[in-house]
Amino acid sequence: MLRSFVLLLVLLVSLYAQSDSELLKRANTYAKSSSKTDQFRAYNDYKNLYLRALMGDDEKLKKFALEGIVSSGTKLHIDVSQYARELLHMHSSYQAPKKQKKQTKHTSKTKKSKKIKVKSSHKLKAVRWKDGKLVLKFDKKLRNNQINYFTLYDSKKKKYKYIFDIHASMLTKSQTLRKNGIDRIKLAQYNPNTLRLVIANSKKLSIHFKKESTTLYIRMNKAKSQKTYKSVAKKGTKAVQSYYYKNKVIVIDAGHGGKDPGALGYRRYREKVVVLQIAQELKKILRSRGYRVYMTRDRDKFVKLRDRTKFANDKKADIFISIHANAVNRKIAKKAHGIECYFLSTSRSDRAKKAAAMENSADLEDMNFYGKQCLLNTINSHNIIAANKLAIDLQRGALSTLKKRYKNVKDAGVREGPFWVLVGAQMPAVLVEVGFITHPMEAKRLANRKYQRTMALGLANGIERYFINN
Repeated sequence: MLRSFVLLLVLLVSLYAQSDSELLKRANTYAKSSSKTDQFRAYNDYKNLYLRALMGDDEKLKKFALEGIVSSGTKLHIDVSQYARELLHMHSSYQAPKKQKKQTKHTSKTKKSKKIKVKSSHKLKAVRWKDGKLVLKFDKKLRNNQINYFTLYDSKKKKYKYIFDIHASMLTKSQTLRKNGIDRIKLAQYNPNTLRLVIANSKKLSIHFKKESTTLYIRMNKAKSQKTYKSVAKKGTKAVQSYYYKNKVIVIDAGHGGKDPGALGYRRYREKVVVLQIAQELKKILRSRGYRVYMTRDRDKFVKLRDRTKFANDKKADIFISIHANAVNRKIAKKAHGIECYFLSTSRSDRAKKAAAMENSADLEDMNFYGKQCLLNTINSHNIIAANKLAIDLQRGALSTLKKRYKNVKDAGVREGPFWVLVGAQMPAVLVEVGFITHPMEAKRLANRKYQRTMALGLANGIERYFINN
């Protein structure tokens, strides 16, 4: 057994060792591609480089990484404003891609005004209001991956922005729409491939949408005040059950358990307890929204790693989410914090190696059970791209929800890593590190029930975004 384990470690190290220059070269290659999948890969590589730069205090690498994050993130319609501001502070010659919007304006300085050359195959035929809903009618049937919905909050202007990016084009000029109780609604061509609808309001709105063949229906109402977790879940229930994915199956895996306590953190908080509590909160929210949810463990018991994915496969789950808490030694405990999401892949950073080693340590028998060839076959057949997208949506959901209520919530990135608990899953599988249980502030938060509910709510929102876009 020991010999097999050593051979496996040697194989993994040889596969995954990758220098900063190699990773940057790969990211730049992906970034030049017109494929959305490659752009996702580039974005993740740049995020990994950014974290390496921070840990190694490498300003030059940090600049390259920030430029890549802003460029690829903008193409994917991910909110990268924080990284763009940091890049500008570095006095970089790089200019944010948002200036691209100026292409839509006609100027008198040129003889011929430049117009966006539309490349999308779908055309917007009509815009109207019906029964209080905004109705967008297109000339062809819409696909799920054509619609990307996300929200932003401008803390300076105190404005909520609800944004729909649709792979389509307008037959008319940009339009400003009106609805009582909403500050501004604008529809315009964002770039040659993307039609953008922005709903801006000083107060939070409740936005729900559904797609039917060639038509997109969007309902927008003032959100009711949310004072407790129960009211949040109750509010979401009716809308989601009306529109989305009641038959989706989700398996939640609370890491460790029983004889395996996981990491022992600040004030002796135990990982197995904290992650089970977050998993249970997540289950409540998802079930209230109409999803079919199962847990690999619902109490303090030990479950072998391979039995966890087997359980998900038996349930024919659409996604598998394993919840864990990270940890480091005491010397750097006050420095290491942040939320991370990992997906199974044949590439990983040094930081991912350490995290995987800790989470994999519980069941050496499973490593021997899978063996080298089994691991490689599983990784090759695994839906890496879908898992990557799920990891990004989970990360965005958790961060955006937590940042509204808590300060100093750190984005530690979306990463690749060979976690044994993900090996064998026949569906997109992601491991979420909800924070560092060894960090004084973050450990206190992770043990706090209100913070756990907020974390679970963010993860639930990320799951919903994933199903909507895929």
